Amino acid sequence: MKALVPTGDAREAVAFADVDEPEPRPDEALVKVAAFSVNRGETFQLEGDRPGWRPGKDVAGLVVQAAADGSGPACGTRVVGHPPSAGWAEYAAVPAGSLAELPAPVPVETAAALPLAGLTALRLLRAAGPLAGRTVLLTGASGGVGHYVTELAAAAGAEVTAVSATPERGRRLAEFGAAVVPDAASAEGPFDLVLESTGGRAFPDALARLRRRGTLIWFGQASRTPVTLDFFRFFDGPESATIRHFHYEDADTANADDLAVLVRLVADGRLHPEIGRSADWAETAAVLADLRERRVRGNAVLTIDR
Repeated sequence: MKALVPTGDAREAVAFADVDEPEPRPDEALVKVAAFSVNRGETFQLEGDRPGWRPGKDVAGLVVQAAADGSGPACGTRVVGHPPSAGWAEYAAVPAGSLAELPAPVPVETAAALPLAGLTALRLLRAAGPLAGRTVLLTGASGGVGHYVTELAAAAGAEVTAVSATPERGRRLAEFGAAVVPDAASAEGPFDLVLESTGGRAFPDALARLRRRGTLIWFGQASRTPVTLDFFRFFDGPESATIRHFHYEDADTANADDLAVLVRLVADGRLHPEIGRSADWAETAAVLADLRERRVRGNAVLTIDR
């Protein structure tokens, strides 16, 4: 089968190769991939030297071989899945516990944008607790996670301020009801909750806008710049604040269950994936370059046309 594999070249990060079709474990289904999403974090993973590893964590398509142990969707079921890797291919082996059935109204292109970004947003907001009436500052808001967080938090009754570098990238966030600012330093606080994904200078700027005893949840470092904090700056506002590290895989719920929640929200018209770029998978390398340079708003989805 055809699959996209890392090249080690920063300009053309992936290229097609002929590889063996996957042999699923007993608890895995074989999925014929129709669409997959690429995430900015995956562009950084492609930089490393990882022999035998292939990228791809967000897929949607058709089960062509059900899990041998009887778990998960049956053969012939349209699904969205979150494999640990190797999803940018014609076929992917996906754990049954990371698959959810797609109802007819949800296109595979839309579903493919859900797994990593959607699971992150859903679990991040669970970690944040009740949102009604709370003020929330979200950094790095114009990517896939940011769009989901903004829509879900606003629907839950939060007053959201979203950081987006340009008005165009923040347009959809404003439509969800968020106040959009160009950087954390421009946000008018104080905030009950800060959701921080940028690192570098943005982290202390966002922290400074947290109210006394507020909470900052740190879920990424997109700038790839370490954070420097001054203990005494806490006395200027966020005194006794809580800083919590968050990783979406550290969850008490199964991927399949949370994917089913996301699919239901989409089917009910309560969650609207923002697909800023849709293209044939032959254009994956170019889309990855645009994603890395923040030229894509929301999610990027590639389709496999056979």
